[in-house]
Amino acid sequence: MTVINLRQMKRNQTGVITSVKAQGEMGRRIRDMGIVPGKEVTVQGRAPLYDPVALRIMGFTLTLRNNEADYIQVEVE
Repeated sequence: MTVINLRQMKRNQTGVITSVKAQGEMGRRIRDMGIVPGKEVTVQGRAPLYDPVALRIMGFTLTLRNNEADYIQVEVE
């Protein structure tokens, strides 16, 4: 198993969130969206210029900017 940041994940790749390193308001907002350690996340796709990234987590789809995805560590196979 390898730990990478969410931005490095490829389309249709699945992993488990290990940590959210964002602090302050950004960290609170990311956690409020359900992006918390232990949850499984799948990259569904990316915009044409690779920003934002569409994620599938806990049965719903959300999008994050790449600068936000940089703060999220994910364990992948």
